[in-house]
Amino acid sequence: MRKDFPIFESDYIYLDSAATSQRPKQVLDAVVDFYQKSNANPLRGLYDLSIDATDRYEDARKTVANFIGAKSNREIIFTRNTSESLNLVAYSYGLSNVNEGDEIVTTIMEHHSNMLPWQMVAKEKKAKLIYLEPNKEGVIEKSEYESKITPKTKIVAIAHVSNVLGVTNPVKEIAEYAHKMGAIVVVDGAQSTPHMEIDVNELGADFFAFSGHKMLAPMGIGVLYGRLELLEKMPPFLVGGEMIEYVTREGATYAEVPHKFEAGTVNAADAVGLAEAINYIKNIGFEAIHNQELLLTERLMSGLRKYDFVKIYGSSDPKKHCGIVTFTIDGVHPHDVSTILNEDKICVRAGNHCAQPLVEFLGASSTARVSVYFYNTLDEVDTFLDKIKEVREVMGYGA
Repeated sequence: MRKDFPIFESDYIYLDSAATSQRPKQVLDAVVDFYQKSNANPLRGLYDLSIDATDRYEDARKTVANFIGAKSNREIIFTRNTSESLNLVAYSYGLSNVNEGDEIVTTIMEHHSNMLPWQMVAKEKKAKLIYLEPNKEGVIEKSEYESKITPKTKIVAIAHVSNVLGVTNPVKEIAEYAHKMGAIVVVDGAQSTPHMEIDVNELGADFFAFSGHKMLAPMGIGVLYGRLELLEKMPPFLVGGEMIEYVTREGATYAEVPHKFEAGTVNAADAVGLAEAINYIKNIGFEAIHNQELLLTERLMSGLRKYDFVKIYGSSDPKKHCGIVTFTIDGVHPHDVSTILNEDKICVRAGNHCAQPLVEFLGASSTARVSVYFYNTLDEVDTFLDKIKEVREVMGYGA
């Protein structure tokens, strides 16, 4: 399967898949094929080329719906990315349904994309924003969410998997409790969807968002799943072409869901690319993906533990990291770690990972992060581990 990825013809060791994954040739070919054979505006033309573009776009929607267990294709809205999907929910649902004195519950471990929109809603509507905090293993305990989700809670917004700790949150249990309290549940699935089977109904998600670029698909295509009965009551997030039924000088009537939320010319080619990425992942199988990621994570964590100057964040159990290992090196800024490793073409992330409140909660100013996917190898991990011991030497600490 590694031969399917053109990027690996170079000598880069790519360990930053939590930020963006690499793309197999099959996905790249699918995008090119759309432009070569079906390049016309979907949904607008009555000629064959436009009809073909529409069919391929809607087939992609069907593929996504089946992939995450949606009950209807209409529950799938194509966006640019997870950030846009979550903003859509915040602006269209949040501002319409949250009132003064209400509460919104999220977690301290959220990516900024699932935190800033709710800060905006809380400020605009004079609501209270409440944060769930994890224990030392990065786990949100039952006592934590049951004490903070109350009848005043209107929205619970939670990441399925943390992009810093790699921990899988107990979303199903939290959703069950939130629904008992009368709240709806918004799930950031950006880090979970590439790595595990998703069933949005079993999970209890009222809304579920993810990005194509983290799961082998092109940049610029994302997905928002929403329960149909909620989407039908929500006002459009953006207005303009294609999302209308009829326009007069005085106003307009809007198209049905999902087109009500897909204003303008849609990103059909990348939707086709996302569908091809989903087919690629399904052919590999999540069991195989999980097994390879666990093998690599175990090697990473056991190797890093050999260095007394390295601190690993999150659970001590590699099974609870979802391919993500975040760490610091005593006396070396994470930016220097990344820069030094880059000299050997080893790509790791450094900074706050768009989760600054969590990093501060962990007692760090910034961290380095290694994130693996099924296409990574043990040899790559071993090369990374060998170079780690050289980082402090470069910074003048000696062997």
